[in-house]
Amino acid sequence: MSHVYEERATMIAAGELQSFVPFGREHCKNHPNAVNLQLRQLQPASELWSSDGAAGLVGSLQEVTLQERDKERWQLRKGTAPDDVEYDEELYVAGNMVIWSRGSKNQASCVYKAFTVDSPVQQALWCNFTVPQAKKDVKDVVEQTVCIVQSTCVNVHSMSGKDFISPLPFQVSALWPTKFGLLLERKNITVDGHMSPISREPLPTLFSMLHPLDEIAPVVCLFETRLQYVSDSALRVVFTCLKPSIIMTYDTQQCTHTVWNLRKVTSEEQNTVLKFPDQSGPAHTPNAAPSFLSTHLRNVNRLDSPASPLHCHALHNQSRIPASPALHSRVHSPSISNMAALSRAHSPGIAVPSFSGNQRFNMSCHTPSSRGHSILASPNSTLNDTLLPEMEPILPDLCIEQLWTETSAISREKGCQASKVFITSDLCENRYLCFLVESHQQLRCVKFLESNETSQLIFATVSTIAAKDAAPLEDIHTMLVLEANGSLVLYTGVTRVSKVFVPGLLSPTFSVPNQPPILSTPLENISTPARATVQHMSRLEEVGMPSPVLEMRSSLQHNESSWLEESPFQQTAPRIQTLRDPVCNRVTLELSSGSMLRITIPEVATSELVKRCLQAIRFILPKDTAMKVLVKWYNSYNAPGGPSMHLEWNLFVTCLMTMMGYNTERLTWTRNLHFEVPLSPVIAAKKARPADTGSDEDWLYLRCSDYHWQVSMRPAVSVQGLEMLFPPAGVDDQESALGLESSALLFPHIPLLFYVLHLLYEDLKLDELQRSGARALVGLLQQLARDLQLEDFIDLYWRDFPSFIKTFKEACVIDQAQMELMTWPVFLNGEAPCVFNWISRCLRGQDVAPFPYLPGICERTKLLVLSYALYVVGDEDACSTNMLKYLCRLSAGQKKNASDPFLRRQSSVKPISSSGCLAEKLVLWLTSAGFTLKDLETVPFGVALPIRDAIYQCREHPCSDWSEEVCALIGRQDLTRQAHKVTLANRKSTVGLNVMLEPPVSSEADEEEDGMTDLHPEVTALIWSQDLRVQEVRRLLQSSRPVRVNVPHLPEISDHEYIEEKENKLLQLCQRTMSLPVGRGLFTLFSYHPVPTEPLPVPKLNLTGRAPPRNTMVDLNSGNIDVPPNMTSWPSFHNGVAAGLKIAPASQVESAWIAYNKPKSAELANEYAGFLMALGLNGHLTKLATLNIHDYLTKGHEMTSIGLLLGVSAAKLGTMDMSITRLLSIHIPALLPPTSTELDVPHSVQVAAVVGIGLVYQGTGHRHNAEVLLAEIGRPPGPEMEYCTDRESYSLAAGLALGMVCLGHGSNLIGMSDLNVPEQLYQYMVGGHRRTHAGINREKHKSPSYQIKEGDTINVDVTCPGATLALAMIYLKTNNRSVADWLKAPDTMFLLDFIKPEFLLLRTLARCLIMWDEIFPNADWVTSNVPQIIQENIGNQDQTPVSEDLNMETLVQAHDYIIAGGCLAVGFRFAGSANSDAFDCLYKFAKNFMQCLTTSTATVTGQYNLQTCLSMVLLAVSMVMSGSGNLKVLQLCRFLHKRTFGEMNYGFHMAHHMALGLLFLGGGRYTLSTSNSAIAALLCALYPHFPAHSTDNRYHLQALRHLAVLAAEPRLLVPVDVDSLKPCYALLDVTYKETQWYEETTVELMAPTMLPELHLLKRIKVKGPRYWELNIDISKGTQHLQSILSRDGVLYVKLRAGQLPYKDDPQGWKSLLAPNLNNRSAEVRTFKPEAISTFTSDAALVSFAEHFCRASENMKHRQETVALLSAILYECVTQENPEMLPTYISIEQAVRTLERADLSETFSLWQLKLVLELCESRLARALLLSSEFLPIMKSSADRALDHWLCDNSNVLKEYLRRQTMNGDTDVNMLACFLVYHSIPSLKNMLASDLEGCSSFPELLLKSSQLGVPIRALLRLSPLLLQNHDSGV
Repeated sequence: MSHVYEERATMIAAGELQSFVPFGREHCKNHPNAVNLQLRQLQPASELWSSDGAAGLVGSLQEVTLQERDKERWQLRKGTAPDDVEYDEELYVAGNMVIWSRGSKNQASCVYKAFTVDSPVQQALWCNFTVPQAKKDVKDVVEQTVCIVQSTCVNVHSMSGKDFISPLPFQVSALWPTKFGLLLERKNITVDGHMSPISREPLPTLFSMLHPLDEIAPVVCLFETRLQYVSDSALRVVFTCLKPSIIMTYDTQQCTHTVWNLRKVTSEEQNTVLKFPDQSGPAHTPNAAPSFLSTHLRNVNRLDSPASPLHCHALHNQSRIPASPALHSRVHSPSISNMAALSRAHSPGIAVPSFSGNQRFNMSCHTPSSRGHSILASPNSTLNDTLLPEMEPILPDLCIEQLWTETSAISREKGCQASKVFITSDLCENRYLCFLVESHQQLRCVKFLESNETSQLIFATVSTIAAKDAAPLEDIHTMLVLEANGSLVLYTGVTRVSKVFVPGLLSPTFSVPNQPPILSTPLENISTPARATVQHMSRLEEVGMPSPVLEMRSSLQHNESSWLEESPFQQTAPRIQTLRDPVCNRVTLELSSGSMLRITIPEVATSELVKRCLQAIRFILPKDTAMKVLVKWYNSYNAPGGPSMHLEWNLFVTCLMTMMGYNTERLTWTRNLHFEVPLSPVIAAKKARPADTGSDEDWLYLRCSDYHWQVSMRPAVSVQGLEMLFPPAGVDDQESALGLESSALLFPHIPLLFYVLHLLYEDLKLDELQRSGARALVGLLQQLARDLQLEDFIDLYWRDFPSFIKTFKEACVIDQAQMELMTWPVFLNGEAPCVFNWISRCLRGQDVAPFPYLPGICERTKLLVLSYALYVVGDEDACSTNMLKYLCRLSAGQKKNASDPFLRRQSSVKPISSSGCLAEKLVLWLTSAGFTLKDLETVPFGVALPIRDAIYQCREHPCSDWSEEVCALIGRQDLTRQAHKVTLANRKSTVGLNVMLEPPVSSEADEEEDGMTDLHPEVTALIWSQDLRVQEVRRLLQSSRPVRVNVPHLPEISDHEYIEEKENKLLQLCQRTMSLPVGRGLFTLFSYHPVPTEPLPVPKLNLTGRAPPRNTMVDLNSGNIDVPPNMTSWPSFHNGVAAGLKIAPASQVESAWIAYNKPKSAELANEYAGFLMALGLNGHLTKLATLNIHDYLTKGHEMTSIGLLLGVSAAKLGTMDMSITRLLSIHIPALLPPTSTELDVPHSVQVAAVVGIGLVYQGTGHRHNAEVLLAEIGRPPGPEMEYCTDRESYSLAAGLALGMVCLGHGSNLIGMSDLNVPEQLYQYMVGGHRRTHAGINREKHKSPSYQIKEGDTINVDVTCPGATLALAMIYLKTNNRSVADWLKAPDTMFLLDFIKPEFLLLRTLARCLIMWDEIFPNADWVTSNVPQIIQENIGNQDQTPVSEDLNMETLVQAHDYIIAGGCLAVGFRFAGSANSDAFDCLYKFAKNFMQCLTTSTATVTGQYNLQTCLSMVLLAVSMVMSGSGNLKVLQLCRFLHKRTFGEMNYGFHMAHHMALGLLFLGGGRYTLSTSNSAIAALLCALYPHFPAHSTDNRYHLQALRHLAVLAAEPRLLVPVDVDSLKPCYALLDVTYKETQWYEETTVELMAPTMLPELHLLKRIKVKGPRYWELNIDISKGTQHLQSILSRDGVLYVKLRAGQLPYKDDPQGWKSLLAPNLNNRSAEVRTFKPEAISTFTSDAALVSFAEHFCRASENMKHRQETVALLSAILYECVTQENPEMLPTYISIEQAVRTLERADLSETFSLWQLKLVLELCESRLARALLLSSEFLPIMKSSADRALDHWLCDNSNVLKEYLRRQTMNGDTDVNMLACFLVYHSIPSLKNMLASDLEGCSSFPELLLKSSQLGVPIRALLRLSPLLLQNHDSGV
């Protein structure tokens, strides 16, 4: 039959014809713009052709001008979607439009993006830009973009939605995409007239742009160590390639093509370029020494050969200059620089953007001009003067190096520029660079390869193929070539494969019987006018030839057309003109008729099995042989009307065996291959195809196939146990022996091919889905094994497929001489490799030889063998250094071993490490190899068990920082989700914490507006599940509804007085309302994600009241009482801050949105100012454009300036950002130079700016700022009322700022020792003589103030607070006793009288903060701060009379303030820790103060002082309990909320509500940190002097109260059930690190819970038994936990089977596993399939229970099966390994079939055996299978085989003696017996002469060397020893 193949192989058929019209063309027609009108006039070409007669035709063609024809262009490329669906992408350009569309075989095209630009599109292309990342280890981001080139700019649109417009500084002839970005080719412009007299330096012609935002830089060229710009105007780029990164150029003068390597420039090369200018003399004299480069170019004659490969240098050879009039621009006068000349040469309409100076594009950076510089005022120049300083050249980004150039041997003519260049690879992976020289009708192919050592490309031979056009087909490694006569030929590399037959197009060879010779003349081999005009005109445009050539062409056209008129045939048979748009294996044919056809060239193979066999063959054979085989196969497979899908394998076997020299007609099984499945001859042999193209060979094929004999004579054949019927003798001569044709192509390679196919067969056995493939392959393998007489292999195949192999009888005779012709590889002599056997030996603990594998083909083998080596053998390095111990890599003839990654040095096996660690290693390694759960399902169950075991172990004890893939593999969805980094912004899909399913239904319409609706109710309900405290806090903090004004109407009061009284009462209540926003901001902190299209909802501040009983409105604006002016300005600022603080830091906030929120009305400006400050505190203000910041500041609105300055500084905390520093310095006179004009900056803005400096320079110890701030603390009041009011707040701000700048530096202030900071601060604190001001601002302080007489002593009242806090912050936590002692409270009455009691509070606090480690949370420590004198006199004032010189009032006040200071210190030390001791201690003091306040004794201290102290203690308590929502503290706050009378002013309310806000910080999700920076922020915010009324900023700027936010950090851990995505309860074990105060301790917490500060923790663990355990180890680093907490603290947990969440079952009594644990046996019976839904939500398991575990009608007789399946299901579900269900069932089925003795293949038995061996091995801890199930199965299997052995021992004997068995014996069970008992192959048994043993011990010894297990030996020994006895 082989001759039939030969005949059919001349041609292959192309499939899937479709007419092709670019999608963009259709789409454009619907686009409403001017181009359409022209497009409509321009009819499609097909209509033009139909005009009668060709003369009219040519006329109409001439009307279609070149420009119009050029209007549309398109290109196609392959695109892949995320789910690997392939589609074609088309980029279509017409006029001003670019249309990007996508479509695939199964989906119609649709527009992806359409762009319309202002001027005609010159070019559109796809390009990828890389955006380098700041971090080293992060991969660079690749931006995929489409670039649209217009005459003056390039529009770049990226797929991520960014748009850029890059102006072009020159006219561009073409843009090229490269690996690094865009390559720009400058148009070479000639000015009419002669050359300029001065020989000038050429300008660079090639530029690069690495990113749309980068500058355009010239490209440099490196040749033999010389480096220079690419400035040869004769060099044209014709091709660029991304991978490898090369470009190809064409030299229009030398007429050669050159290939260059394109790479990034090294830094040395950049320096070389920079050094150019330095090498010339002075540049400004007219006759200056010429620059280095020009000199070099003038002396270029020494390069002799005009064909020198370095065109860049050889260009400016004098001989060439006249020949190239286009080389230089004409220059009008020598004094104009090159850039000016360039702009001259541009069309006048194009403005040249300034490229940081006109000099940038000048090659040598020196102009030969006398004036030095040209004047080029560019429109974008921001400089006032146009004379720019001399610039250095732009640093180049890319460099090209020559790799290959055409030799001069190839004929050189003008215009042989390549019109098409592409890279293609052949079937054997050789790569070629092909370029089509159209004028010569040649395709030149240059073979290239990558060298091993460097990644350099080596270009080898050039081959030429005669071709009119060509296109690569990447997917099938071929290219399609259009020959000159119009026929299509397929090539792979340079090897011709076959012609391609396109149905419907006649083959050119017989289209015109008597072809006129004119067509083949070399003069004009273009057969139809369409080709001539269209093709040539578009080419002319590319080559840039001048236009006169056109006339010549058209005259030629006429005499051709006269011939056309006579040939009627030409109109009916269209010809193929060109090929275009190849994608994958599809290509478009452009026909002479103008229409286009898209065809698909068929694949090399479609079935997976054939593909892999071909891969293996290609791997092992020499390249040329492999190529022949592949070409041969390709032809037979794709012959027109080739085989249908399911016959592919049969055809492959036939084809391969024919090539090996077999006569497949004579071998019975191959002859019958074709007729296993088909129903009729048509389906069998043909793909349906049009009738008109049929031919005689079809009939021939049918006749040869003996179909008639098959139909008439033959009964249906069953696949199993084929009983062969032989056809009549006439058809096949049975007598002659079957032989092989030794001259066949593959004959010498048969053993090699056999071996690689065997390895492939072993690999297929490891994939459940490829079992049928293994079975198909075994037929071929057994035939080869028989003929090569390889007993071992035959035995192996027979054991695998006993009943199948039994049917094969025939063998071909290969005589000795022929055997010697074959190449026998060494590896064939060893044992037949069997992968199951190898694994089995591993499990039994025997030594294993390396297993052979084919790299890249048998990857599954490699993966599993190494997994066993790692996990079962226990070799930790199995996957790295010790690979060679377990794998032996087959190398083909052509594979080099040198570069083999496997050949590393071997190291010895390490001692077996703990299995847990191995399990982790295995799982991590499998993931890194890309192994997923889907792959695991396809691994046979026995082989997969150890992997499942490792996975199960890792699932129990996972690491928290594994990657998403690892977590998916071990089946921990909770961890997968965790690793998936779900941020809040993209969380809309999942119902997370911050997305409520529906907003709560509000009882009143206006409830929504209180600004507190966005808290997470699901979480707060879990944290505080017992009561409604959150609602209570909302009620206390809401300020958007009218307050209730309840004033009793006494009869003696007149109505008018009553109204006044009501309004006074309202004014009192309003003090409280106005202070609420400060607390609300803390309560709702970071709880909201704004919608970018809506403004932020800001609740209004409602200052009206309602008076019961009639609910009448009470208003302050009635004019009855005096209301302070500007009363609401600060409260509304706070209201804005509160609204802005709701925005979470993770939200998407853009600059535009911030500006969009700006209110229209002026009265809301204060609110907006607060909003800006809040945006700074949550870090979003950095996104506000600098322009907007300046815009806001110039408005001069005081509040806006305060908010903006503080916000920006907070956002840039500690960054020393220069631009922000400048911004702040303008507002601080002290930071401006002394001569600068004095700006009128409002005082409070100065205060804000000073604090801003502290924030921006926090912790940096910046010397200059520290010096200025130190001086500013004591800034004296100046003349003319300046600096006279509110001096205290400025001094305090300077002190706070100084403290922040030197935060925690203590005495190590580097470079500041001369400033004497601590001494100076001490002086400010206690007073004394003022020092003279040093430094820049001394002028300002010379004249004293006219208002305030301070003299020359320091005013301590002003400077003390700032200085005290500055000392506290500088020495924070340093435990510096000497400084702390300065701050001790004075212990004599005299000194006490000299200090304000308030300052004692500050001193005590400062002292304690310095002695941080000595703060203890108990009352004794707090009182220990009180000096002796006070303690003695306060306690016993009742008993003993107080001496006169003691002022009791002073003592009592001092005592209270010192106590408050001590309490505040405890608050700072234990902030956010919820420490119970600290809480008890502080709560006690708070209660004490409350009692004092409410009793009458308050008179001595004074209400105000008591209230201040109480406020501070309350704040201290809420700092400690921050975020915990403690009930007792809430009660205190609520009590104080209700007190609106007496001394209760605005400031105290503010303090109490701040305490309430801190207590519920961020709705319970945030708490306070005790880091240095947090303490600094809290000191600013909680400064213990609160404002007296709402406009009071005298002592402390109100805006600073909000800085408390900077101390907040998220520490709430919320367990979220991964299945329901709802927050839930879970038990945690939190382990603290050991410290000096306590040992390492573990506490049990019920989450959601607030974690302690992370640096105190060692690890966190989610405890069982309800949830899967999870360890987060913090000792390795806190980043993982921090990232969890910052993403809402969501910790995903997974409920274990049968468990209920704590919410539903607090005690754990309802669990399904709980009641039955006492009696195991009852369990199975009590388990109802219905109950499964409580254990698992897995749909597969539920339906399994439904269908297999119910005793339904038809299963009544199989009660025990149902019981067994129920038990299995129960076991899997309760043990939490449902994936074991298939394994259980497979084992059960294997044993069943074995008992029934109907196993036709031993596959499942092998698996059963591996499972048993695994459980007996050292991995006996494989707890995956229940303890009772396996022994039962094992004994059943043993029993079945022992029964068989009793009855059939003779069969086993026959086998052992190698006797032939008669046909009807049941060999299946024999094979099962041999496999199950691991009996070695016959060859080995005979070799060790087991039969010669006389006694059992001897037998035992010999068999142990063979590795026969004892249990098998016990069964064999009677037979073996019995033989011996009978023999004697």
